[in-house]
Amino acid sequence: MTTQHTASTPVEDNRYALRPDGETKGRIAILTADQVEDTEFFYPYYRFVEEGYEVDVLTPDGNGITGYKGLPLKTGTRPIDGAVPTDYDALFIPGGLAPGVLRTDETALSFVQGFAETGRPVGALCHGPQVLISAGLAEGRRMTSWKDVEPEVTAAGATYVDEPVVEDEQFLTARKPGDMPIQLRRFLERLAEG
Repeated sequence: MTTQHTASTPVEDNRYALRPDGETKGRIAILTADQVEDTEFFYPYYRFVEEGYEVDVLTPDGNGITGYKGLPLKTGTRPIDGAVPTDYDALFIPGGLAPGVLRTDETALSFVQGFAETGRPVGALCHGPQVLISAGLAEGRRMTSWKDVEPEVTAAGATYVDEPVVEDEQFLTARKPGDMPIQLRRFLERLAEG
């Protein structure tokens, strides 16, 4: 189990987000692995904490992550195994090469499927929709992704839409890092709507 650090708690990992003191709005899971696209991980991670959410970074081994461009997060990660989907208000899956690892991890796919059953918001960015595809959650949906993932989206039975953010029921997908301001604004609005 991770230790919840607040603004008054010292942490050696200078990238670990310190949550402001006070009540949290809820709890968000970010599902990722090593080789995540650094910007696609850290930008939403910090935004969620800034908005008052507790964030659990779920990884295959729970031992920290190192981004594609080398930025590490050493503190605040926990293993996917043992995480309970109903404990979270939202799920976010950033891209980079991490989705390629997660889509072959049965524990990760089981977590995503279990979370989807809650009906709560699921965000996936860039290559992140690959995890939704491998979890069997793409068929019949409208989705977007990084352009190189488009053939996988359509092969999985989804309709590919080349727009910054595509919403289909609980799923909010985006194409690239530049789409994140729009995606995260809408994602946070959905969370606030309850």
